[in-house]
Amino acid sequence: MSGFKNFLLRGNLIEVAVAFIMAAAFGTVVTTFVAWLTDQLPKGMEDTFTNDPNTFGAFMNALISFVILGAVVYFLIVVPYTKAKERFFPTEAAGPTEVELLTEIRDSLASRA
Repeated sequence: MSGFKNFLLRGNLIEVAVAFIMAAAFGTVVTTFVAWLTDQLPKGMEDTFTNDPNTFGAFMNALISFVILGAVVYFLIVVPYTKAKERFFPTEAAGPTEVELLTEIRDSLASRA
């Protein structure tokens, strides 16, 4: 069971799944935007700009769905995954920073003089 836990929490499985979900939703946003944009182009000499509310509505629907999906994925997948990863695999304590090391070297050199 610990091997499965390591597979889920240490690997990039969750990151890849989230990226796939968000990319598919963003693809829908781009597709509906292009449909709306091409609907705005003149279709001929006698035809002026069309203003079809259906394509704009589809674009707005896709955009709102993307934002809602992003919030759901973040709060229901990313946040719990991050907390579980921190709980089961805490990060190792980092060593001193460069500034701290340089301060120690300076103090050591100053004490010698």
